Amino acid sequence: MTSEDRRQTWDTFRDLVNMSPSALDEWLGTEESQAAGQHKDGGESTGHASGRKIVAILRKKKGDLSEADYQHMDKVVGYVRRHLAQRPTGDVRDSRWRHSLMNWGHDPLAEAS
Repeated sequence: MTSEDRRQTWDTFRDLVNMSPSALDEWLGTEESQAAGQHKDGGESTGHASGRKIVAILRKKKGDLSEADYQHMDKVVGYVRRHLAQRPTGDVRDSRWRHSLMNWGHDPLAEAS
């Protein structure tokens, strides 16, 4: 990944991940968070595991980010963009759609505030 690719990934990731590390960490401890998403073999969902990685990335200094961190940030950007495009109609406050996005660090209701 070039330095320009890293800059663009960082900027887009920071635009889309609108939850603080502490807010995301707290959210990941809830039953709603743990129930959202696809669970492999009855274990942790992909989104929940991603959320833990996002918290770690957000707590690092930008200069300490690894290539794997940038790759995960790209994955987060792709997921959040795809998922936002699938917004259901009606109230999404307690929806699995919102809960899944929050596992990936984006609370769609924060945009409205």
